[in-house]
Amino acid sequence: MASSKKSTPKATPKPAASTSCFVVWAKRLVILAVLLATFAWLDTIKDRWYVFEPGFLHELAQSAIEASPNDTAGMITHIVTNLTETYPKNQININTKQEWVFNNAGGAMGAMYIIHASITEYLIIFGTPLGTEGHSGIHTADDYFHILVGEQWAFQPGQLEMERYTPGMVHLMPRGVAKQYKMHEGCWAMEYARGWIPLMLPFGFADTITSTLDVPTLYNTIRITGREMIKNLLIGKI
Repeated sequence: MASSKKSTPKATPKPAASTSCFVVWAKRLVILAVLLATFAWLDTIKDRWYVFEPGFLHELAQSAIEASPNDTAGMITHIVTNLTETYPKNQININTKQEWVFNNAGGAMGAMYIIHASITEYLIIFGTPLGTEGHSGIHTADDYFHILVGEQWAFQPGQLEMERYTPGMVHLMPRGVAKQYKMHEGCWAMEYARGWIPLMLPFGFADTITSTLDVPTLYNTIRITGREMIKNLLIGKI
């Protein structure tokens, strides 16, 4: 009987794993480079989407203090009424409902009323009658803190004396700057930020997620902020 020999199939060549990995990472780097270039370009033109002027808001805060001394509710009404009379509805959306929610961020706690929220700007009333302090956070927007009632104190590492802001003053925090701040005893302020607002939101949510677990507050904050941003996008306000 003739012996039969089994032929060994030839192994098919496999593509080099290193080449495949290189192609994948090259594609990722190209996508990353395109995204970074796009974001850098958008950052150079974001000023065209601003509606509020810091100088006007400073004057508005001062006029609110003068019109309603020792009356925080009156100051807020003055501010909102003036904004709705100044800016047409087809240019920017102003939230006239006083929807107050807690805000825990950087260890500080207060309450806020969101007057305006869009991709590049927000305007809120923030404060507490009890006093609070914490970390300012490092943000992608310039922050203008207009003191209406009480005092805000602040300092940076290396400063041996505190900064002190009283009613009618504005505390400017340029983007990328961090400070410890304190709203001494009781303090209320009109806070205006201009820059990339969505990138600021994780700082505002972090304490709720990792500490307070105040889910209703988190829900209402997201609901109001999202609603106002969408309303502004629908009228072309970025």
